[in-house]
Amino acid sequence: MKTNRRTETLSIAPTTHISFPIGPLLLSEKMFTALDLPSLFSPLKKKGIDISTLIKSLTAYKLTDNFSIKHAHTWLMQPDTREWYNLPSFTEKTLYRLLEILGKNSAFIISGLQDRIFSRYHFAHTDVNLDWTSLVLHGSASPLGKYGYSRDHRPDKQQITLGITELAHPVNVPIGVTVKPGNVNDVTHFRSTFLQSQKKLTQGSLVIFDKGAGSKQNLELVGACRHDYLTAKKLNTSDDKIIETFWQRDPIKINPEEKEPNQGVYGIKIVKPGSVNYFYFSEGLEAQNLDTLSRKVYRQFLEAEMIQECISRKKKLPKKIGISNPLVKITYSVQTKLVQMSEEEALAYLRERLNTGRGGFFALTSSRNLTLAEALERYRKKDSIEKIFHSLKNEIEIKPLRVWTENSIRGAILIGFLAQLFVSLVRYEVPEAQHVATKFIKYSLMNLTVTMMKGKQGGRRCLFSNFDALNTAILGLKYGAG
Repeated sequence: MKTNRRTETLSIAPTTHISFPIGPLLLSEKMFTALDLPSLFSPLKKKGIDISTLIKSLTAYKLTDNFSIKHAHTWLMQPDTREWYNLPSFTEKTLYRLLEILGKNSAFIISGLQDRIFSRYHFAHTDVNLDWTSLVLHGSASPLGKYGYSRDHRPDKQQITLGITELAHPVNVPIGVTVKPGNVNDVTHFRSTFLQSQKKLTQGSLVIFDKGAGSKQNLELVGACRHDYLTAKKLNTSDDKIIETFWQRDPIKINPEEKEPNQGVYGIKIVKPGSVNYFYFSEGLEAQNLDTLSRKVYRQFLEAEMIQECISRKKKLPKKIGISNPLVKITYSVQTKLVQMSEEEALAYLRERLNTGRGGFFALTSSRNLTLAEALERYRKKDSIEKIFHSLKNEIEIKPLRVWTENSIRGAILIGFLAQLFVSLVRYEVPEAQHVATKFIKYSLMNLTVTMMKGKQGGRRCLFSNFDALNTAILGLKYGAG
């Protein structure tokens, strides 16, 4: 008969050993060496603390539980972090001055980064995705801060706009970043984002962007630089004639192997002098459009019913419909068609008036003659740049931005961009990390810790722990060795 042996109570004695995450520091060190970044940054500041070491440490901090520059200074001033980077004591102002230097030299830095990226890596192509987003700016003193269309759903806050250039699938590495005031739209922002990287593109590269940046001038600019473009097309009244005859033009089914019902995509191609238009009909998109139309019809029906009830009872219209201003006097009469229609007739009337006839249809345009499937696939894979935006905002955490000078904001964005570049290059180089989200790459790197063991004689030794298959692959170590 077996009996359970009673375990003894653990006896824990406090020690002076310090442990902290080392993976992000090792990755930053590895990338700085691989891309020879000290030679890029060192000429920017020749006196005082080595600027390359400060940038390397801030980039590593971005890959940890980063918060603000103030917290970054606290982290750097910890004895073990200072010892790791061989840093003297300094104040927070040193880091803010560093951001100023980076922002002032941002064009030079991006150009130097591109030189080093393309010198080290021989990418299969130089097709690029371009896209833009906005970042909330807390405060109102920065000249970059303007009110504009907020992708962060904060129209009450000033913002800046951010443009990213990314090498398209399967590379998916960002090679450029531009910063503009918050009221600059995509059409205007396109020029600086495109020109920042276009010299690194081989002739005939495909530049892919959404219809928000599409304009005649921008398309001509891409062509003048001897590249091709692929973008979504804004549907207009002339396109309605093509849509009306779409099914008479013998459209091709793009995904004939699709097994899901109502998910087919059909397309026709119209070749014009200098460009090709691709028109598509998606059964799945049509279902979404019809659902949206139904909700809109019902909302307008309920609003009309409310107005009719006010008229019947001789009540004032709600403020959201009328104008509430003591300085404005308006005399008007309101009537609805509901008194002449049944509910079914009213809903049918609304559906007919609100239906544009474009439900399920969308179009692309390109200067390159691609197949219908190629054009659709390449444009859809542009969403990889949205993942970069999500990573920058939520994992690298370049937001929230505080009220700083214009150069400080640009400098802070550059630090975040460097951290994102390192993560993207890890995915490009390391098969084990290819499909791993940024946050899990960060978790794996942060799990790798070093314990600073103080000996009795005053010496120290480092004990590394928490290796896993991912962080060892990223850092080029042998997992399970020793």
